[in-house]
Amino acid sequence: MNKYRTINLEEGMPTSDQAIRRLTFEINGSKRQGVVALKIIHGFGSSGTGGKIRIESRKYLRSLQNRGKISFFIEGENLSIFNESTRRALDICPDIRADRDLERHNNGITVIIL
Repeated sequence: MNKYRTINLEEGMPTSDQAIRRLTFEINGSKRQGVVALKIIHGFGSSGTGGKIRIESRKYLRSLQNRGKISFFIEGENLSIFNESTRRALDICPDIRADRDLERHNNGITVIIL
């Protein structure tokens, strides 16, 4: 079974509330299935300055992390072998090494360690 899944939160052009509901559903389902890490695609906003789904997703993930519901997350722009959190994530889920966004500093994604 794959320990690393990708979820596209932008699919279907949802509102940020719909995207957060889907994120909650995917985190809970993935945990039940034994998935160790999720990569979420939330985009970075058409203006390149933010994107509501990106901002709200990361705020929500911070709250989940603070409450112990997820281990930690890595913003795509920090997904690099030179980042301590990324190295920790690679130890936990080696499948992340094959991710095409590793070392691409893509702020349109976030990796979650469940």
